[in-house]
Amino acid sequence: MNKPTKTAIEPTRTQDYPEWYQQVIKGADLAENSPVRGCMVIKPWGYALWENMQRVLDKMFKDTGHQNAYFPLFIPMSFLEKEAQHVEGFAKECAVVTHHRLEPDPNGGLRPAGPLEEPLIVRPTSETIIGAMYAKWVQSYRDLPILINQWANVVRWEMRTRLFLRTAEFLWQEGHTVHATAEEAMEETRKMLEVYADFAENYMAVPVIKGEKTAGERFPGADVTLSIEAMMQDRKALQAGTSHFLGQNFSKAQEIKFQDQNGQMSYAWTTSWGVSTRLIGALIMTHSDDDGLILPPRLAPSHIVIQPIYRDDAQRSEVLTYCQSLRKELSTQMLGERAIEVSIDDRDMRGGEKKWYHVKRGVPLRVEVGPKDIAKDAVFVARRDTGEQVSMSRSEFTASVSKILMQMQQNLFDRATKLRADHTVKIDNLDDFRAYFTPKNAEQPEIHGGFAECHFASEADVAEILNELKVTIRCIPMDGDDQGGPCFVTGKPSGKRAIFAKAY
Repeated sequence: MNKPTKTAIEPTRTQDYPEWYQQVIKGADLAENSPVRGCMVIKPWGYALWENMQRVLDKMFKDTGHQNAYFPLFIPMSFLEKEAQHVEGFAKECAVVTHHRLEPDPNGGLRPAGPLEEPLIVRPTSETIIGAMYAKWVQSYRDLPILINQWANVVRWEMRTRLFLRTAEFLWQEGHTVHATAEEAMEETRKMLEVYADFAENYMAVPVIKGEKTAGERFPGADVTLSIEAMMQDRKALQAGTSHFLGQNFSKAQEIKFQDQNGQMSYAWTTSWGVSTRLIGALIMTHSDDDGLILPPRLAPSHIVIQPIYRDDAQRSEVLTYCQSLRKELSTQMLGERAIEVSIDDRDMRGGEKKWYHVKRGVPLRVEVGPKDIAKDAVFVARRDTGEQVSMSRSEFTASVSKILMQMQQNLFDRATKLRADHTVKIDNLDDFRAYFTPKNAEQPEIHGGFAECHFASEADVAEILNELKVTIRCIPMDGDDQGGPCFVTGKPSGKRAIFAKAY
C-alpha cells in the first residue's frame, strides 16, 4: 500500500498559520467565500459537521428542559434603544433595513423606493425581540420558568472576516430563559456553561477552561458572563461558548413582570447563552495537521471510507462485493448513541489521489481492500489521527472498530490537553509578561506565547500593556488558584489569577 510522502497542505502551520487554516478549509471542501463580501457558503461536508454538532447540542438542551422556538430576523430599532448598554455594544455591527421595495431607476437599474416608518435591525442577537414576547407571555409566577432555544442565523457587520471564525452572517443557537429569582437564573447560567464544556470536551475533543469574564469583557447588558476558552495550535485563545446572567436589565427594559406568590409584582430574571459555527473553526485549529483536516470521530460526517483496489473488471466485481458486505457489517456497529457511518469510494481515479482526498477531509479511518486482502479475509486500515497503518483480519477489525474510534477520540483530546499544559505558565512580573507575548522568531510571528496565569488588581491597571501586546483577559477560571498575590503590573493585592492570551 502507498503511504503519503508529502504534506497535503501548503503552507504548513509553522510557515504561515493563518494561510494554513484557510487551506485546510479549502482542502476539506468545508466552505468558501460567497459573492456577498464577508459572508460564506458552507458546503455539504462542512454543513454535515455543523448538523452533527446541532444534533448533539439540541439533545443536550432538551435533556435539560429546553424547547425550541423561532423569533423574527428583523428587530425594530426602538427595541434596541430600550437597553442602552446593549445597543452600544452592538451598534457598530448592526445591519439596518430602511426600505421595503425596489423600483426601476432612470439608468436601467433598481433603487429602494418604500421608506419604512421605523428602521429594522437584522438580528445581531435576539434579547430585545424575544424579551418583548416574554413580556406578553409572563403574567404570573406560574408562567415561569420559560426555557427556550432557537437555531438561527445572525448578522454582525464584519469586513475583516475569516471563514467560520468571523463572518458577517453566521449560524448559531441562542438560548433565552426567564426565571422568578436571581438564584434560579444564575443556576441556569452555570448549567448551560457546563453543557457547553461537556460538548466541547467529550464530542469536539477540545479541552476548555471555564471561567467568568471581567467587567470589560462582558456581554453588553449582562451582569455576569461565563465562557469556555480553548487554546488553538498557534497558542491563541478562542472563546468557544458563552452563558450570560442578564439580571433584571432586559426585564426592566422590556417590562417582563410577574405576580409572585405573595401577590406582589416583580421583574423577572433572565439569561441568554449561545455557540456558533465558530466551533468548526475551533475544531479545525485544535486538531488538524499539515496533511489537512482531522475530525473527532464523534462528530465526523463519515467514520470510515472503504477504498476498493482492483486492476480489471473481474477483480472489480469480487472486490466490490466484499466491500459492500464489509460496509453492511460495519454499519451495524455503534459509536456511543450513533451508528457508525461507512462509505465506499469507487470513483474512477488513481488510488493516491483518492487517498489524499479523504486525508484532507479528515475521515477518521480509511480502509483499503484488494484481492490479496480478500484472500486473507483481511483489511488494510489507516488512522487519520496518528497516520498508523496496519493490516487486520476482517473479524478483528469489525469487532474492535468502535473501540478504535473511541481511542482516536481520546487521543485527540489528550494531544490538545498536552499542548495547552505545555504552553500555560504562571507569570508574576511585567518583564516576564512582555517577554512571553513577544514573538521570538520573526519568521513565525503568529506562533508564540500561550496562556499566562497572572494576578491583576484591575483592568485599568493592565490596560496599557494589554493594548501594547494585543493581549486580552480571557477569563477568571472557576477552578483557579484562590490564593491571593500581587498584580503583575502594579504590585497591588489581587484575589485570583486570570488567564491572559492573544485571541481570535
